[in-house]
Amino acid sequence: MEEINELIEQRLKKLSELRGLDIDPYDGIFNPEASAAELKAKYQSVNKESLESDAVYTSVAGRIVSMRDFGKGCFAHIQDATEKIQIFFSKNVLNEKFALLKKLDIGDIIGVSGRLFRTKTNELTIEVRDFVFLSKSVRPLPEKWHGLKDIELRYRQRYVDLFVNPQVKEIFAKRSAIIKAIRDFLEANGFIEVETPMMHQIPGGATARPFKTHHIALGIDLYLRIAPELYLKRLLVGGYERVFELNKNFRNEGISTKHNPEFTMLEFYMAYKEYNFLMEFTEKMFSYVVDKVLGTLKVPYGEAVIDLTPPWPRIPMRDALKQKGVPDDVITDYQKAVEWARAKNLDIPTGTSHGKILDEIFKEFVEPELMQPTFIIDYPVELSPLAKRKRDNPELVERFELFIASREIANAFSELNDPIDQRDRFLKQVEEKKKGDEEAHWMDEDFVRSLEYGMPPAAGEGIGIDRLVMLLTNSQSIRDVILFPQLKPEQ
Repeated sequence: MEEINELIEQRLKKLSELRGLDIDPYDGIFNPEASAAELKAKYQSVNKESLESDAVYTSVAGRIVSMRDFGKGCFAHIQDATEKIQIFFSKNVLNEKFALLKKLDIGDIIGVSGRLFRTKTNELTIEVRDFVFLSKSVRPLPEKWHGLKDIELRYRQRYVDLFVNPQVKEIFAKRSAIIKAIRDFLEANGFIEVETPMMHQIPGGATARPFKTHHIALGIDLYLRIAPELYLKRLLVGGYERVFELNKNFRNEGISTKHNPEFTMLEFYMAYKEYNFLMEFTEKMFSYVVDKVLGTLKVPYGEAVIDLTPPWPRIPMRDALKQKGVPDDVITDYQKAVEWARAKNLDIPTGTSHGKILDEIFKEFVEPELMQPTFIIDYPVELSPLAKRKRDNPELVERFELFIASREIANAFSELNDPIDQRDRFLKQVEEKKKGDEEAHWMDEDFVRSLEYGMPPAAGEGIGIDRLVMLLTNSQSIRDVILFPQLKPEQ
């Protein structure tokens, strides 16, 4: 820490000296003519003699990431949004201004203009004819500028992580491309993008604990959105038939490699469709997005290769449990399920429903094995208060979850549009909440009222964008794909 403080003091002294020379290193005006990548793409194959005879002049701006001083000359690299390019300062060319190099530090942002040439090692380089201070870095780059390694520091100081670790910028560029491809696919299939409230009087659309706030003027408590589902389905009632929203959700839950309290979801709803159609539609959407972004459907993830080529297996939840050795009587008998789960050291509070017990068993013994894309279908009705019952088995619902790389990526179902059934299910959720289930659904009278006007049969789906980006960028933690993940306060 003392060393860092000393370096900061040295840089602050240089800043003061520059201002003493009437140079404000934060007030420069500079319009670069090209990026480093553009120059390399255009001139990388041009030989030394041609560069010299053509006398190509250009200007670029960026951050200094390396410097090698040779007395009367100095080589450096500057990095812009695209990549790095070498520059060369010569005392014979810059004359009196060469002395200002003593005020430059690694991390400073400058603009340079000059002539392209090749060094003895054949590296494309700009011979600097003039340069402008654009931003003085008074804090040294971490770890002697060889790359930020401390994981906690990387997440906390993402602004440093981005310019010292170029592969991190690539992750977020790919994230942007993924979201664009999703929009393109949905719009090409007749969807319109909408925006629904982020502050709800009644948090609904998912089983989750909400964040609570208070609106002073209205004098009411509000909750940050846990899901946009109930508002999007209101739009189906209103006459829209295909809607989607790329939305921020907020859930007051634990933080892990798979969970961040603020996360991005895609939710979309289609009138006159059901969950079987939606599985095929999901395969088509994933295939389009992955091929558009990566150019292949075989994606490396950790030590595995995920093959996203359709079709993907569809396995009823109960069959998936049986395949992992869960006895039939555990699946069909509540008390047997309680005893078996507790014998396996699962935390099963008194009063936990049969469906939730099976879900806990599934998460423990089945989910970790689902590496390749797999649809798990037909969930217990008590796990899915917004989904339509199966016609041949009212204890189950027409629902699927898509698992890839041992984690849930998507959740979807045929939407419940019966207002009587919906009210009854909400009431059962209210009872669960009274028993202590903080994630149970609330009663939403206005949503039930909307169903009473008539909602067309529909299918809807939510896809975790952060987890999808994790998959397509081979990232092992959700924090790697969120620019500014939630962290404990800095000590």
